[in-house]
Amino acid sequence: MKRPQPSMRLVKFLYRLEDLLLIGLFMMMLCMAVLQIFLREFFASGLSWGDLMVRMLVLWICLFGAMVATRQNKHIHIDILTRYMPVRVKELVERVVRFVTAAICFIMALQGMKLVRLDFEHGTIAFGTIPAWVCEAIIPVGFAVMALRYVILSLHPIKNDPGFEL
Repeated sequence: MKRPQPSMRLVKFLYRLEDLLLIGLFMMMLCMAVLQIFLREFFASGLSWGDLMVRMLVLWICLFGAMVATRQNKHIHIDILTRYMPVRVKELVERVVRFVTAAICFIMALQGMKLVRLDFEHGTIAFGTIPAWVCEAIIPVGFAVMALRYVILSLHPIKNDPGFEL
């Protein structure tokens, strides 16, 4: 059996790390939401920052989920027109759509950087003692990762093969 190249081992490690972070964030959000419900139901109180933390975790989970979907080429797309196109035209259209999607994700990453920088400069607090820029940092990172993955997909398209991950 052939050993995977070091670069592929690194990529697989990063994918596993991404998956573990997604699972960990989801578990943290679930525990915080359940804790808030428990505290409100049985003690008529809750953590003052708990709901804000759950909202931030939802943002992180959404962007990590989108990154995972992008890496597996399983992101939501509308393919009603491409179903009826000849194969060569379909492939060209898919490449163009992925490239445009990469451009949009890149613009979103730039705008996310502006938001993070503004909140960093103003010292905005999200909840507790956590600065808002820390919570928002996933926005430019997530969209930059998705932009990169869509550029790669537009240059080297793959089929939706469940055994293959970009």
